[in-house]
Amino acid sequence: MNARTQTFLSYIVLAGASVTAGCGVNQHSRFQNAFLPPPARSEPANLVDLDHPPVVEPNIYIKDVPGLLLADPQMPRRRTRGDQLADDAERHLAAGRQAYATGDLVTARQEFDLAIDAMLEASDQNPSDRQAYDRRMEQMVDAVHSFDLANLGASDTTEEGRFEKAPLEDILQMTFPVDPKMKDRVRDQMAATVSQLPLSMNDAVLGYINYFANRGHGTLVVGTERSGRYRPMIQRILDEEGVPQELIHLAQAESGFMPRAMSRARAGGMWQFLIWRGAEYGLARSAYADERMDPEKATRAAARHLHDLYNQFGDWYLALAAYNCGPLTVQSAVERTGYADFWELRARGVLPIETTNYVPIILAMTIMEKNAQAYGLDQIQMDPPIEYDTVELSALTSLPLVADVTDTSPAELGALNPALLGNLAPASYALHVPKGSGARVTAALALIPAEHRAAWRLHRVAGGETLAAIGSRFGVSTASLLAANSLPAHAPVEGDLLVVPAAPRPMVVARRPAPKRTAASRSTSRPASRATSASARRSAAGDAAAKRRSVTPVARKPVTPVTAAHKPAPKPAALSAAR
Repeated sequence: MNARTQTFLSYIVLAGASVTAGCGVNQHSRFQNAFLPPPARSEPANLVDLDHPPVVEPNIYIKDVPGLLLADPQMPRRRTRGDQLADDAERHLAAGRQAYATGDLVTARQEFDLAIDAMLEASDQNPSDRQAYDRRMEQMVDAVHSFDLANLGASDTTEEGRFEKAPLEDILQMTFPVDPKMKDRVRDQMAATVSQLPLSMNDAVLGYINYFANRGHGTLVVGTERSGRYRPMIQRILDEEGVPQELIHLAQAESGFMPRAMSRARAGGMWQFLIWRGAEYGLARSAYADERMDPEKATRAAARHLHDLYNQFGDWYLALAAYNCGPLTVQSAVERTGYADFWELRARGVLPIETTNYVPIILAMTIMEKNAQAYGLDQIQMDPPIEYDTVELSALTSLPLVADVTDTSPAELGALNPALLGNLAPASYALHVPKGSGARVTAALALIPAEHRAAWRLHRVAGGETLAAIGSRFGVSTASLLAANSLPAHAPVEGDLLVVPAAPRPMVVARRPAPKRTAASRSTSRPASRATSASARRSAAGDAAAKRRSVTPVARKPVTPVTAAHKPAPKPAALSAAR
């Protein structure tokens, strides 16, 4: 028996032992008050290095594709159909680059699409070296996206109708093995941890700590980095609403701090609100904007919803469970069993499978962040907090018009305003603009009649530009430019700010197509199980019924530490229902 076989058998024995082991420790809470910068502007097309396209943020999902057991590196690998498809993809990428260099953008777009399609198909055909495939896929996606930003149209508009998949959605139905060596260490860490949210250690929590310390470490790191954009705002609102600071990890579990995350159940935003639940907490939705995607407004709504759920159940674990599957579902489980205890309900299988794993995930993230050095999280460089000025719009206004004033792109403005569904911001919308540009935007918009702000543009005249050239660029006549700006019939002066009476375009309402399958989703995603569908129906039905009930508003109160003495004891169903 060689050394590799012995190692593999040892792993099997260890995994088997870890599955049968279990323990449980609860920590009393100790109450103590204790996270997008604008994307980089793309270079003009004539400055793009075709061999080294602009660097963009890597695809976060690719990092979590589990590695396969690889063959001995000393042994040559047999080429597979997946390898051939990956080579075809490289040829399409090279052809796209060549077409791009010659200005044939249509052909370039077609070749880039063929390259990505080939790589996606290659993922299903078992490439011989999965890690090498993942690297090639990531590099290809980044390269194509860079060309998109540079000159293929992605920077001309916001990403209308584009939503992102919540990174942890799939693992809510999964359990993971427990590392026996981790138990004593986690127990000691919890004993030295101060937390407003009571912490528990059992096999469910340990399994997710093991996952995030290994296979899921990249997802945890990327989410923590991104959290820096919103962390100060979230911490402030959680404190103002009187809920534990540790509930910031709910946003990490729900969306990875992506404001435009969308689940299979159509829950949207950083805090994953269903449409009607968001409306219940003041998150409006129209053809132009969906406030579920507004980080600050959604955070306020989530904090208030969580506070109300705690008031209803008197227990933070039950409140978290109710946030996930709906309060009526949790209330029904309590009534059927007589237990107002999350772990008891989990053990009895009366909650949806996703909900039974939801609370352990949040606890695992909390424990790991509070002991960052032990889990390799202490050196993470968080993104800087997002900063902006806010301009109250008095009329329907296009982002390209605002971009003319702020010297940015509509895509950058869209990143500052993730709630917008397209390139138009409605009247009364609080538009976020780059820090320091608020007064300039307000003054420039005053130059445009309110009824024309959805179509007209502004243009700063460059040296040597003529009215004819400017008109040709925007599709307007020289006479129209002269009339709109009260100019005499001569060339404009360099530096002049011209009003451009562009023709209105049909309003494009953001569509919501089914998410495109990426390499990562092909490798890790799976159709929703019957249990998932059933739990979604239970949640929707339960929440709809709860919405119809007449609920007396509850006055807000400070968070009360939940200790063993405060923990609800098992009780008859009638008493639980009264709670």
